[in-house]
Amino acid sequence: MSVTLPELVCPAGSLPALKMAVDRGADCVYCGLKDETNARNFSGLNFDTTSLREGIRYAHQHRRKVLLAINTYAQAGQSERWRHAVDQAAEFGVDAVILADMGLLAYAAQTHPHLRLHLSVQGSATNYEAINYCHERFGVVRAVLPRVLTLLQVEQVIRHTPVEIEVFGFGSLCVMVEGRCLLSSYVTGESPNTHGVCSPAKAVRWNQTPKGMQSRLNGMLIDQYADGENAGYPTLCKGRFDVHDEIYYALEEPTSLNVLSVLPDLLRIGVAAIKVEGRQRSPAYVGQVTQILRAALDACADDAGRYSVKPSWAAALNKVAEGQQATLGAYSRPWK
Repeated sequence: MSVTLPELVCPAGSLPALKMAVDRGADCVYCGLKDETNARNFSGLNFDTTSLREGIRYAHQHRRKVLLAINTYAQAGQSERWRHAVDQAAEFGVDAVILADMGLLAYAAQTHPHLRLHLSVQGSATNYEAINYCHERFGVVRAVLPRVLTLLQVEQVIRHTPVEIEVFGFGSLCVMVEGRCLLSSYVTGESPNTHGVCSPAKAVRWNQTPKGMQSRLNGMLIDQYADGENAGYPTLCKGRFDVHDEIYYALEEPTSLNVLSVLPDLLRIGVAAIKVEGRQRSPAYVGQVTQILRAALDACADDAGRYSVKPSWAAALNKVAEGQQATLGAYSRPWK
């Protein structure tokens, strides 16, 4: 039985990362502007008008697509900035915009009726009723599912919506349902849904102490690392805390989602796109992950019945996984 191969959607936090993704086999790249309109608003990342135009030109030259993430929520009195980002996307000729804000979806549908609209994972739509509403009301043609659904639940969504369904295939996991995180705003006063970053750089501090390297977020101790221990970027959800005299990852252990072993199932149920997380990661990371997933998808398409994960693929992805370990997350839930 022939299957339609999902698009491989890869992150681009910079122009070099965009070109790396295209060169290594991505079907689509997704990126954001250098402001609060995108959910990876890190200093030194993202695109200005010049680099975005060049990225679109390069991708289209290689017959690849560019998706622009405008996936934070417009703030009262500042909504013109978000609307202007949608206007720029249409003007520059991106292949789709990824939106979460219902007001922006309405604006895009009314102002740019030919602009392809994708519902961001930040929209937090976990059921087909919500997705169908966005399709009927705004003309959304693709939705990115939060990483909290089992394969059976994803299949149920696909069966009951005409909207293309995109799922995450590799990258950092989030303990929250995307679009509903309050942890960062609790500590820093700035939500990733409005300011575009879990841990604002201005709130991050590293201090060397006799006990080891400490990481703090707005003064709150998030973690402490022994000499030689790998130190991750401090986010509240992945810190280690003292709970009843035991220090451990109380909320979530650093690990990355990796769907290589269930690719045949994702193809069987009709997933339209598989997304790689990591716009904040390096071009080298983007290149390595893109190349491996491209090879795995092609191998699965050739013969899904005989497909198996090559040890070299798993080893390479584990090296760039958060905490150097991987999981199937909610895709593999032994209980019902």
